[in-house]
Amino acid sequence: MKIGSWYGKNGQCEFTVWSPFSNTVSLKIVSPCEKIIPMEKDARGYWKTDVDGSREMPSYFYRINDEKDRPDPASHHQPEGVHGPSRVVNHTFDWEDGHWKGIRLADMIIYELHTGAFTPEGTFDAIIPRLPELKDIGINTLEIMPVAQFPGERNWGYDGVCLYAAQHSYGGPEGFKRLVNACHKNGMAVVLDVVYNHLGPEGNYLADFGPYFTDRYKTPWGDAINFDGPYSNPVRQFFINNAIYWFTEYHVDALRLDAIHGIYDFSARPFLQELGDAVRKQSAQSGRSLFLIPESDLNDSKVVTPTENGGYGLDTQWSDDFHHSLHTLLTGENRGYYLDFGKIEHMAKAIKEGFVYSGGYSEFRKRNHGNSSRDLPAEQMVVFSQNHDQVGNRMFGERLSALVSFEAVKLAAGAVLLSPYIPLLFMGEEYGEDAPFLYFVSHSDHALINAVRQGRKREFSEFQWQGEPPDPQGVETFQKSKIRWEKRREGIHGKLLAFYKHLITLRKTIP
Repeated sequence: MKIGSWYGKNGQCEFTVWSPFSNTVSLKIVSPCEKIIPMEKDARGYWKTDVDGSREMPSYFYRINDEKDRPDPASHHQPEGVHGPSRVVNHTFDWEDGHWKGIRLADMIIYELHTGAFTPEGTFDAIIPRLPELKDIGINTLEIMPVAQFPGERNWGYDGVCLYAAQHSYGGPEGFKRLVNACHKNGMAVVLDVVYNHLGPEGNYLADFGPYFTDRYKTPWGDAINFDGPYSNPVRQFFINNAIYWFTEYHVDALRLDAIHGIYDFSARPFLQELGDAVRKQSAQSGRSLFLIPESDLNDSKVVTPTENGGYGLDTQWSDDFHHSLHTLLTGENRGYYLDFGKIEHMAKAIKEGFVYSGGYSEFRKRNHGNSSRDLPAEQMVVFSQNHDQVGNRMFGERLSALVSFEAVKLAAGAVLLSPYIPLLFMGEEYGEDAPFLYFVSHSDHALINAVRQGRKREFSEFQWQGEPPDPQGVETFQKSKIRWEKRREGIHGKLLAFYKHLITLRKTIP
C-alpha cells in the first residue's frame, strides 16, 4: 500500500494516512485554495480520499478529530519546515541512469559527507561539481548523512521527523534526484543514511496519528518505535515503505541504517529481517544491486547472517572495533569506550577477524560482549579511521589530523584502505582537513535547545575532556564545521591527497 500523497490516473491525487483511533480525519488543502475534504476509513485504520485536478502541487495538512492540523507523516516535501504544510510532489524526473546496475560491495570505496558542511552553499546541487575530483582519487560511493526533513536549516540529520521528505534547505526532492543522477553518470553509487530507531523531538507528530511509539522500551534519543507491540504491523510497513521509496523514487543504491541496537523488537520475525527481505525482492525486480548497511554496537554476526541460517540477512555492517583499535594505538586515549582497547593484539584481531570483542569480557561494559565474526566474508564489514560520530562526538570535534602526527595520519590511511574490509573515508580526511566537525542544531524550542546543550555536556563527562563545548545551537558552530575544499592541493594537504589516491590505486590493482 502506498501511503502519503501520490498521483494516480487522470490527474487525480490519492491521499492515504494511517490513524486507527481517530474519529475523523479530513484533508485540509491550504493552497492554492483552501478547502476541507472528508476522508473515509477502511477496516485497517487507513483514511483515504482522491482529489481531482491536483497537478497544481497542493499544500495540505491532515485535520484530526476536527481539532489538530498536522503534516502528513509520509510527506514527500516540507518546504515550510517540519511544522508547516506538506506539499504534493510529482515524482516525474528525467533520469539518465538507465544503464546503472550498481557497484559490488567488495568494490566500494565509501566517502561519507554532510550535505550542509561539504560546500559553502550546503546544497545537493553544490556537491555535483566536486564529484569528478572524488572520482579521480578513486572514490566510487557517496554516503550521505540523513536528509529526511529536520527542524531548522542546520542539523546532523538524526533529528529528522518527516522521513519521506528530502530536506528543503538542501534542495528538496528535485535537488536530491539531481545529485543521485549525477553520481550514477559519474559511475558512483549512493548510500543514504536513514534513522529507523527514533524520530527527533521537534515536529514529531506521529503519535497524534497512531501508536507509532511504545513505552515498553527506552532509547537514548527518545521514545522507542513500536516494532513488536499491538498495532505494529502498519508501523513496520511505514518504515519498510520508506526504504523502498528511497530506492524507487530516488534511485539510491544502499541505505545505512543508523544504530540498529536502538531498534527493540522481540517478534519471531524481526523488523530488520522483514526489511531485508523486502529490499532483496526490490533488488531482484529492479535488476539493480540494492544493499542495507546497518550500524550496530552489538558485535553480533547475526545481523549479516543469511535468514536461512537464522540471521537478519542484511548485507554489511559498520565495525567500531576496527576504529577503536586503531584510534587508541595512535592517540593513546583510554577513556570511555576506548578503555577496552589500546593493545596491538586488538588491532591484529580486528584485521584478521573483524570483531575484537567476540564473546570476551568488556571492561567498559562490565560484561561479556559480542560473538565471533571470523567466518564472515570481508565485504560484510565497513571500516574507518574517522566518521561523523567519532569526530563529531568529541567535545571540540577534532579530526585525527589534529590529534596525531602527519606520519600517523598516513599510517591510519594505510590501515583502512589496505585492510580486507570495505573502507570508508570521512569528508576532508583524504587531504587532512583541519576544520573540526562539531555537533550543530537549529531548533526553535528554547527548552529543547537547553536540553541539547546539557545533554552534550553529560556525554563528554566519561571522557573527562576539559573546557566548555561549543554551543550546538550557534550558527558559528555550524560554520566552523564546513570543510575547506581549496586546501586539498596545498602543501602537506596535497601530499596527503596524493598518498590517499595511491593507496586506493594499490587496493584496486593488487587484490
